[in-house]
Amino acid sequence: MSLCALPRLTARATRLSNLRNCAAYSSQAAPTLATTKKKVIFSGIQPTGTPHIGNYLGAIRQWVRMQDEPRETTELLYSVVDLHAITVPIEANKLRQSKRETMAALLAAGLDPERCTLFYQSSVPAHSELMWILSCTASVGYLSRMTQWKASCFLDSVVSSKLSLSSTADVQDEKARSALKLGLFSYPVLQAADILIYRATHVPVGDDQRQHLEFARECVTNFNSAYKSKILVHPQSIIPPERRIMSLQSPTQKMSKSHADPKSRILITDSPEAMHKKIMSSLTDSENSVSYDPEKRPGVSNLLDILSAFDGAERSPQELAKSMAGESLKGLKTKTSEAVISALDGMRERYLRVLEEDGGKYVDHVQEKSAEKARQRAAETMHLIKTAVGL
Repeated sequence: MSLCALPRLTARATRLSNLRNCAAYSSQAAPTLATTKKKVIFSGIQPTGTPHIGNYLGAIRQWVRMQDEPRETTELLYSVVDLHAITVPIEANKLRQSKRETMAALLAAGLDPERCTLFYQSSVPAHSELMWILSCTASVGYLSRMTQWKASCFLDSVVSSKLSLSSTADVQDEKARSALKLGLFSYPVLQAADILIYRATHVPVGDDQRQHLEFARECVTNFNSAYKSKILVHPQSIIPPERRIMSLQSPTQKMSKSHADPKSRILITDSPEAMHKKIMSSLTDSENSVSYDPEKRPGVSNLLDILSAFDGAERSPQELAKSMAGESLKGLKTKTSEAVISALDGMRERYLRVLEEDGGKYVDHVQEKSAEKARQRAAETMHLIKTAVGL
């Protein structure tokens, strides 16, 4: 077996392919990467179980739409980033279940394993291997100025604070030193490795994740400078068009699965009845009219954002508010409910079917096949990196 646990013939073929691809590199010089016009897109999502509509609008729907780009010019790699999930305590059985549920939801949402590579992060050991190599040139000072160890910022969302620290907290703070774990502090390095191991050229990110992509770019600069190479690629950001979706019960907070109240979020696999009930009971205000003002009317504005995101005519929240002038909040909630239910029609049935297909083994088969492709892809990069480093 090879390092990546590929079958012997596959591993041998991969090594031979790597040698042919790297034949142009001199044994006296660090290898460099030839320029390519192909777009390589990588993105990941936390294995928190079934995604909510905030996850769907912020990432998953965009992933699905990217499949329409020609495969000759665009490579798509999507990962359920389970290694990131263990920066906080989680039961093993719960993690295993959440991984499967997340993978099933992605397939139900429309990701095609024949068009994209869809895998568990932990199935590709090269992610962790590259993280260590990047850690050797990464700046502790840069990491200490980031927010991931002060609030729980992940690839797909920002959820509840882990350490309850302010944005100005320092690693020297007594509270930080006593509670901070190395995995949480250094996970942006793993996040950078997730991207760079596939030499991704583009990464879909929200506003709250831009600093993490900038850190990945910093890792590229540090590594290439240290080893006088051009192996790693500076990834560019793809900013999704949708606004951040807020909690239905606490509309000044982002929609999250960590919120204690299940009515605060709409899961993409909720029944139509559950979706309708949650939206109709969403928190708004005492003014029984429709207007868009996120600061003064966050609950009403959040419903307009949701309605806009699912609106077939692609009208902005402001346009929708203008068209609904004079309507009641009940009317707004009803229209929002109808739009969400229509857009997610059949999602629940597909999700349950995916989980049950092939005696419950379909999800595992998809993941294993994609993980093998990802391991081969990652091995190409690791060959170049190890040659440059001297490993």
